[in-house]
Amino acid sequence: MALEKVPYLLYEIENEIAWIKFNRPERMNAILGNSQERGTVAKVGEYMRAADDDPNVRVIVLTGVGRAFCAGADLRGAREGEDPGDFQLGNHGMREGADSNRENFYHGFTKLHYDISYVRKPTIAMINGPAVGSGMDMALGCDIRIGCENTRFVAYHQVGQIIENGGSFYLPRIAGLGRALEFAYTGHLDANRAYQWGILNHLVSSNTLEKFTIELCQQIIGVPPLPQWISKRIMRSSLESSFETVRTLTSNASGILATSADAVEARQAFIEKRKPMFKGV
Repeated sequence: MALEKVPYLLYEIENEIAWIKFNRPERMNAILGNSQERGTVAKVGEYMRAADDDPNVRVIVLTGVGRAFCAGADLRGAREGEDPGDFQLGNHGMREGADSNRENFYHGFTKLHYDISYVRKPTIAMINGPAVGSGMDMALGCDIRIGCENTRFVAYHQVGQIIENGGSFYLPRIAGLGRALEFAYTGHLDANRAYQWGILNHLVSSNTLEKFTIELCQQIIGVPPLPQWISKRIMRSSLESSFETVRTLTSNASGILATSADAVEARQAFIEKRKPMFKGV
């Protein structure tokens, strides 16, 4: 099925990189909707799955147009000329009844964020500005985060809510429990502190942010994709499993990878001193 594009989220492919960009710069790229099929979070997942299925894509980069990454929920609603129906059509398991809020959140919004973290291919959040609320959660769901002096993380405190999926699950694992709780208590994290805590993999100047990101993507593209995909699945699974389970997964994968066409091509290209041509098989 063809990817349905929306104006508030851009999708561009260039040199094996899929760029997914929040595109409401006049609203600091605030998201539209919540778990609706055409809401921003659902469309980010849809765009990522399209890139995941595209053999011409090796890396997926999530970023924002303008001076913000994503400002989270748009408390002011749709902007002038923006039809709310554009993002309120359909739903992802939304229910009615006494327990509707919890059910809609669990089956809708939380699952959409979870799906982003388990895209097969490498994902990078290029955080060009504030990552707020759900924007922060989507950045934390990516594999790698690159920031600049304009980067900052802001939780859900301004709307009286707790940190949601990405923050509550990933922050203690990335930064440690004490640091995650400090953020939970204060609700704000600047770029330098985020880098010190390991939440940002890299901290560069805003002038070189895109160039640095592209160079990292090129390094990733130069490595066989199968080991990347399997490493990602095993490492993410290891967050919720035992050492014995990880030992079994790595043992199973090792033999399969050794005989893959990409592994043969990698060895041959090394011997012949040429650039390898990987196909993900």
